[in-house]
Amino acid sequence: MPRQRRNLRWDCCILFTIFISLLSAAPSKAAFRPPAVPLVTCNPYFSVWSFADRLTYDATRHWTGTKQELHSMIKIDGNLWRLMGDEPRSVQALPQVDLKVMPTRILYDFEGGGVHVTLTFLTPMIPRDMDLMSWPVTYIIWQVHSTDGKDHDVSIYYDNTAQLVVNTEDEAVVWDKKSDANLDVLSMGTEAQPILQKSGDNLRIDWGYLYAAASSGAQTHDVVAPLRSAFFNYIRKGSLPDAASTTPVTPSAQMPAMAFEFELGKVGTNPVERHLILAYDQIYSLEYFHQRLRPYWRLKRSNAVELIQEAEHRYKAIAQEAESFDQNLMADLARVGGEKYSRLAALAYRQALAAQILVAGPDGKPFFLPKENFSNGCIGTVDVIYPGSPILLLLNSKLLEASLVPLFEYAESGRWTFPFAPHDLGTYPLANGQVYGGREKSEVNQMPVEETGNMLLMVAAISTIKGNAGFAGRYWPLLSKWADYLKEKGLDPANQLSTDDFAGHLAHNANLSIKAIEALKAYSELAKMLGKTKEGDLYAAAASDFARRWVSMADDGNHYRLAFDQPGSWSQKYNLVWDKVLGLHLFPAEVASREVAYYVEKENRFGFPLDNRRDYTKLDWEFWSATLADSKTDWDKLIAPIWDWANQSPSRVPLTDWYWTTDGTQVGFQARSVVGGLFIRMLADRKTWGRWANGSH
Repeated sequence: MPRQRRNLRWDCCILFTIFISLLSAAPSKAAFRPPAVPLVTCNPYFSVWSFADRLTYDATRHWTGTKQELHSMIKIDGNLWRLMGDEPRSVQALPQVDLKVMPTRILYDFEGGGVHVTLTFLTPMIPRDMDLMSWPVTYIIWQVHSTDGKDHDVSIYYDNTAQLVVNTEDEAVVWDKKSDANLDVLSMGTEAQPILQKSGDNLRIDWGYLYAAASSGAQTHDVVAPLRSAFFNYIRKGSLPDAASTTPVTPSAQMPAMAFEFELGKVGTNPVERHLILAYDQIYSLEYFHQRLRPYWRLKRSNAVELIQEAEHRYKAIAQEAESFDQNLMADLARVGGEKYSRLAALAYRQALAAQILVAGPDGKPFFLPKENFSNGCIGTVDVIYPGSPILLLLNSKLLEASLVPLFEYAESGRWTFPFAPHDLGTYPLANGQVYGGREKSEVNQMPVEETGNMLLMVAAISTIKGNAGFAGRYWPLLSKWADYLKEKGLDPANQLSTDDFAGHLAHNANLSIKAIEALKAYSELAKMLGKTKEGDLYAAAASDFARRWVSMADDGNHYRLAFDQPGSWSQKYNLVWDKVLGLHLFPAEVASREVAYYVEKENRFGFPLDNRRDYTKLDWEFWSATLADSKTDWDKLIAPIWDWANQSPSRVPLTDWYWTTDGTQVGFQARSVVGGLFIRMLADRKTWGRWANGSH
């Protein structure tokens, strides 16, 4: 018996030790597993992601899911390891030990073979510098140091395939190489160059040229080859082959690739770094009423090589600026909304900006227009700009102006004849007139209250943060016409679509009514800022009267209805957030508090539904509705299931904004700019908004 007791105690000790070791090896609660990770994210056509837990688990892909392969390997003391991409599978993957998602940077950490590798993707999307933000450039950075105190012989391999320059793999491609004293530059593009000849949703660019460039003084070897033979020759022979024939080939027949090898030499405990510049010159990016528009960065430069040379010259300064920007923004996000909020917002950051493109308008002024990714492919959609506007309002309201000006000019033209705001400008990348619903010819299937309220509220938000209504004054006759429309039609909307058009037509929509009421009050504030006091007082009185009537019309006991004529119904009242953000104070405080309490009650495993009709939700609106919460406790309760969804959703795609709250699967949409709406919480903290808007960060 004593012997048995001693064995039992010994077994318990062993089990306890194993249990503790498993706990220590398990991921921390703060670990983040994004549904997909943004790598090269500059605009809707130049947008490459990892859809996997590890960078070596799958090929990298365009946001649409089509393969656009980037590969990287590291050779350590003669042994090859994969860092990026799932080929060749005969080469083992260097273990990935960490992933950090920051606003402008993605950092992957790997360890093995006696070294630590940090692989960084830096896209300098810093909105206060509109020229820099328009650069179609991502820096890919390798930093290596020894972990065992020994020196190791290290080289880095990189390639990208021609998949990045074709819509489909049956298109022939050509390539070139240019070198000077400072840079080796490889380029590739289709032979046909069908500039702006396609429009639609599930498309990839097949015009312009992709560039990969590295410092010629960094012991580099590079090649453009009609086969991925560069990849396999590297494995077999240990060095890149000479450049092969430049006869055009198709990726479906032979996979052309641009490849670089970086020799790091002996690497010790001091980090050794190499970087590569990946850039895309679209030549022309958009068409606006049949006029071709250049990318915005071309205002100061004549060609892509000039841009790449500047990107190389400014690399260290940009890297430092990006790191500082990320640290400051993450700190404020965490302070305002907590750690989970900061990390979700960081993931949304580049998606929100890269689903849009900054171009030079007809007279050189900036146009910043979104694409409805996996929605309907529209360009310049008002009810896409609206939910995505918070990130622009926070970081540079001039970008929101650049989104609205093309729409104002369209609405002022003789082509748009309706008394309400348009829905869109066309189908990306052709902004040649509305294509949604009744187009320019009929009021059928339009969103009259929706888009009109959106335009007024966004203009008011711009004026609020700027402290003047100069932008509104430029379009005052149009804004006045739209305010009149809402005054007549907004309180009790007729049967019509709203931005949540997937849910179908709805009459007496209580949330849509809130939008109209808030927009009328916003218009009254604009009028007063412009010295139109009488007009301002008139519309303020109308808005106050409507708000009072709304409370009675929508009341359903402990919450407010989806539609005025549907007792027992409910919906998120996300449009009410402007009462808080703009300080309009139209509705009694109990409206927001009742709603928030009801949302908490209705929460499912992965969030709270959009309304009582289905269990799906909209990611952007969840954050708008959660921002109605006055207590941190309620905010945290509403955000926690969304954090779980992002970490556990089985739909491995760039953030979808339309998903089921029960099992976390995607309903539709992905990679859309509307996720900029996650930043609405930052606008509700007026001091934080003010600091970022005036550039004090």
